[in-house]
Amino acid sequence: MIYELRVYQAATGRMQELLDRFENITIPLWRRHGIETAGFWTTVIGPSNQRLYYFLKWESLADREAKWAAFQSDQEWIAKRAETERNGPLVANVANELLQPTRFSSVK
Repeated sequence: MIYELRVYQAATGRMQELLDRFENITIPLWRRHGIETAGFWTTVIGPSNQRLYYFLKWESLADREAKWAAFQSDQEWIAKRAETERNGPLVANVANELLQPTRFSSVK
C-alpha cells in the first residue's frame, strides 16, 4: 500500500469553498473512480489555518497513475471544477508526497 499526502494552501478567503467542493463534488467523484481516502485535516495550531491536508490510499504506483488520470480527465470533474472556480482558483498551492509505510507502522 502507498499513501499520498497532499497539502492544499487555500486561496485567500476560499477555504470553506474548498472544503465544500471536496465534500460535495470531489469525494463522490473519487468514489466513482475507485480512489480511496485515508483522512482529511485542517490546522488548529500552526503556521497557517488555510491548509488542507489529506491522504489517499493506493495499491501501487500503477494504481495511482491509472485512477488519477481517469479522475483528472473526467468531464464532470472538469466542469464542476470550472464552475467552482468561476470567481478564481480555490487553491493557491498544492504539494504532494508518496509515502510507503515502514514495517513497524501501525498503518499498512
